[in-house]
Amino acid sequence: MVRKITTAILAFALLINICGCVVVLAGAAAGAGTAAWLSGKLTQEVNASFEKSITAVKSALKALKLSIDKETAEQNIAQIMSNYNDGRTIWIDIRHISQKVTQIDIRVGASGDKEAARKILQKITSYL
Repeated sequence: MVRKITTAILAFALLINICGCVVVLAGAAAGAGTAAWLSGKLTQEVNASFEKSITAVKSALKALKLSIDKETAEQNIAQIMSNYNDGRTIWIDIRHISQKVTQIDIRVGASGDKEAARKILQKITSYL
């Protein structure tokens, strides 16, 4: 019986990993208001509208003296890209979850710089 349960849990974990649905785990971790570090990205759900979150990201980058190199937006997702002076790229994804909840994902550099991402996230949340 224990072996069947263990096999089922492992199969579920592999299914999530294969499907790329790590966002499910991020949402569960971030729902408590804490940031989760997954796959080189810092992810957090915030209590703010999609539009307000986009404005907060832009304000935070400006306050950190980082220019916006590229911005794309669709109905439920926006991505803002910037660069540090040392060449590391910053990707910030803003996802509409509901009217009052938005998910923000931050990745700094190819392998993900956790401390740099945390600094940017703290600045973003100060504008929300």
